[in-house]
Amino acid sequence: MSDRDGKSIVTAEFDLTRLDNFLRSVISVPESVMHIQRVEGGQSNPTFFVDYGPMHLVLRKQPTGQLLPSAHAIDREFRIQKALAQTDVPVPEMMIYCADREIIGTPFYIMRRVGGQVSPEYRLSGVAIKHRKHLYRAFAQTLGKLHNIAPSSIGLADYGKPGDYYSRQVARWSKQWALSQTRDDSNIELLIDWLPKNIPLDHTTTIVHGDYRIGNILFEKLDVAAVLDWELSSLGHPLADLAHSCIAWESRPEDYGGLKGYDLAELGIPEQRQYEEWYYEVAQQQLRMTSFHMAFALFRFAIIFEGIAARAKAGNAASSDTGAAPRISRNLAQYAIELLDRV
Repeated sequence: MSDRDGKSIVTAEFDLTRLDNFLRSVISVPESVMHIQRVEGGQSNPTFFVDYGPMHLVLRKQPTGQLLPSAHAIDREFRIQKALAQTDVPVPEMMIYCADREIIGTPFYIMRRVGGQVSPEYRLSGVAIKHRKHLYRAFAQTLGKLHNIAPSSIGLADYGKPGDYYSRQVARWSKQWALSQTRDDSNIELLIDWLPKNIPLDHTTTIVHGDYRIGNILFEKLDVAAVLDWELSSLGHPLADLAHSCIAWESRPEDYGGLKGYDLAELGIPEQRQYEEWYYEVAQQQLRMTSFHMAFALFRFAIIFEGIAARAKAGNAASSDTGAAPRISRNLAQYAIELLDRV
């Protein structure tokens, strides 16, 4: 954390000595030197492992630079995970939230590190084939558990607006497209026109994760150890989460590790229908997905990747691995149009 002369080392983003002094003042940590390591691969809020001997922590912060309105709301990440600690949805232990920008330049929070394994690929290449269906079942059923929680029962009644979720979301992500657009895309424009005209008349409201996918799940043994990355969480429609997780089956390996084109039986991965059934078995509402839900999920994820491309262009992306973002955005929008053509 410091050089041999005792001078503080400043990373590209913040002064480690200042962070260390702050943490020692608010958290009881062992008398050990602080070690910090950036977690690579994420595209949203910069994340760091922070270790004090046997104590293993995680720091999540906002990116530096100018941000889109309402983006990177790490205060919401902290709040919802702290609330969910009293439920059967597994989340890391929240320790401290700091809004003071003087410490590391942006707001941040500290949580306790959870053991387990994260797979960036839907095919779970680092997991034995015989175990993959078990993990997908746990993945689906954990989402069902989340959607069964009454927001008011854990102090989240005001965490978002009830009802009319898709109207607000289509408008929001259409606006985000206008704010972050780096290229023309006729498919996005078609979806901006089609989606508002085809919103289902259903206003079921639950807690929604907002980015529920394999890459945000920490597995241990054959179960979910923790659900991570709650930046986009809110109150909303449960099928938005389910459809987002099903992008796995609607996208290709080069598009964020999708499954399209693989022999799923050979990989030990369930078909999408089976995955959905595992979710329906646990979720207490009787809703079923339609082409609208999948088209919206692909549309929204396409715009998220366009935002990644825009941040990379501006020089404040959370990861250096952003070169594929424009292509992925374009492909996801194309898959949405192809899905509508199949209806």
